[in-house]
Amino acid sequence: MAVREPRRATKGSLGVNTLEYKGYIGMIEYDDDAGIFHGEVINLRDVITFEGSCVEELRQALKDSVEDYLAFCAERGEEPERPFSGNLPLRVTPELHRNIYIQAKSEGKSLNRWISETLEKALQ
Repeated sequence: MAVREPRRATKGSLGVNTLEYKGYIGMIEYDDDAGIFHGEVINLRDVITFEGSCVEELRQALKDSVEDYLAFCAERGEEPERPFSGNLPLRVTPELHRNIYIQAKSEGKSLNRWISETLEKALQ
């Protein structure tokens, strides 16, 4: 699987200073004192870091770090943490909960479907 290049941020896209490999998103920062880029995978509780002095090195370092993480999990007989399960715990006020429930029902939709569609529209 390819590592995505850093790209310009647009609504619904990855940011300017991110790379992605196998669904794992790495946020990249530049350390001016050390003269090197370093990154951390941001969509996990586990810690995966990588570094490089140019984009090519960053791409390879992210790939290597993710593959090392997956191999480490396999050696331990553990399932690797997967980015974004699709389960989004959400806390809202009771009044907002009531209002979105009423809106969803008035549109003939489940609360989950209504919230999901509303969030998708917000990203367009």
